[in-house]
Amino acid sequence: MTEVEWWEFESSEEMADAVAGDIGFIIESALEARGQALVAFPGDAALQPLFDKLAARDLRWKNVTIVPTDDRLVPVDNPLSNIANIAKTFLPLGARVLPITSDAADYKLAGSAADARLKDLHWPPDLVWLSVGAEGSTAAIYPGPDMDAAISGPTERRAVGLRPDPMPEGAAVDRVTLTVPAIRESRTVLFTISGHDEKDVLERAIAEGASSSAPVGRLLGELKVPVDIYWLED
Repeated sequence: MTEVEWWEFESSEEMADAVAGDIGFIIESALEARGQALVAFPGDAALQPLFDKLAARDLRWKNVTIVPTDDRLVPVDNPLSNIANIAKTFLPLGARVLPITSDAADYKLAGSAADARLKDLHWPPDLVWLSVGAEGSTAAIYPGPDMDAAISGPTERRAVGLRPDPMPEGAAVDRVTLTVPAIRESRTVLFTISGHDEKDVLERAIAEGASSSAPVGRLLGELKVPVDIYWLED
């Protein structure tokens, strides 16, 4: 089990400042060490205040590549598109924002295309930024018949296509996601969560570790780097 550190906040403004500051530092450190940075962000529209804080930082964005931790197989003009939410903030800054979805009709083929696209990037990522769902999902690794492919597949596989079972309400579409082996290679991993329900899910997953039935627990049981969890108490 990896080392976990919790950071608790009573206001969204305070949390956004802290997350933006820490992610900014991670990016700056990567730029200084290697001249470029590769980061994976979630694309939830609810994270926009954090994106705005991060975007306000004076960074060499033209040397930063951003990929989504996961995305839904929808057109980029669909409100469910994660890459669209990321791109509208960071493309104007000069960052390279790389989609991982494709026009493949089959989600498994879309996953293979995403994996091939990620193979062209310098790896490992400097940061993978995650959240957690009520059923213990993280990125787009959901319970269901495709979960094991995302968790226990070949170590060189960076992305897979996945069909959640059951489908989440309000977003009943197939997905592509980073795999656990890909996330496990990241130099840093952090979570942003809010409310007691998400905190309870994550605490239970941490306690269960690799034996957990929840995808996030399986991930945490395999990570080799310390994890920071930023929690906003509702």
